Amino acid sequence: MDKALYIAMSGAKNNMLGQVAHANNLANLNTVGFKADFAQARSMPVYYGDGQPTRAYALTESPATDFKQGPLVETGRDLDVAIEGEGFIAVQAPDGTEAYTRAGSLFVDSVGMLRTGNGLPVMGNGGPIAIPAAEKLEVAVDGTITAIPLGQGVDSPVQVDRIKLVNPGLDNIKKMEDGLVRTLTPAEDVPADAGVRLISRFVEGSNVNAVNEMVEVMNLARQYEMQVKIMQTVKEDSEASARLLQMNG
Repeated sequence: MDKALYIAMSGAKNNMLGQVAHANNLANLNTVGFKADFAQARSMPVYYGDGQPTRAYALTESPATDFKQGPLVETGRDLDVAIEGEGFIAVQAPDGTEAYTRAGSLFVDSVGMLRTGNGLPVMGNGGPIAIPAAEKLEVAVDGTITAIPLGQGVDSPVQVDRIKLVNPGLDNIKKMEDGLVRTLTPAEDVPADAGVRLISRFVEGSNVNAVNEMVEVMNLARQYEMQVKIMQTVKEDSEASARLLQMNG
């Protein structure tokens, strides 16, 4: 009886983990630059010596991320940018390391630092980008930031810095729990890639497909109910066996 119980338990556990992943995707349906997470589990046969497996447990697979591009949303803001095709914007993570994101909703804070919508400093040629007081800012397709200083005319533009754009390759990156992308070798910063291009006054929306996520949530819920029924059946069988032993005792 215990074998059947552990089989059902491992299946229910992975159903719950899958529910968490898909619920997080749905919660970020409208988050700028969000990439959906996959949830996956597989059967793991258990062998004891030669012959066929005695049973199979559910095993969580390494989670992965769907990095396909989301829809482009026009905002009209000068500092909003979306990456065209592959690539990422380099930012400074809260722990001081370099990380990467597709969220291009940028703003300048009260001390002149260029930050993402969630407050992370945007990296430039020599570190976090500082923006001087300006009447107007523009971001070129290659990430170059041009400013018109306060009190100056449109004929006096100043090149402030250049947003660090990278393209490390999807086989060398992983999305972490904080939503930021990091390389599999975090000690090494990815060099800037001149081939990455930006679209100004647009942001990239979430690539979550709400219909698919809802279908997966309902499917996992039915699977979880099935696993719970198996555990209930094991309990009933165990109680019946105990009664038989008492009768024969």
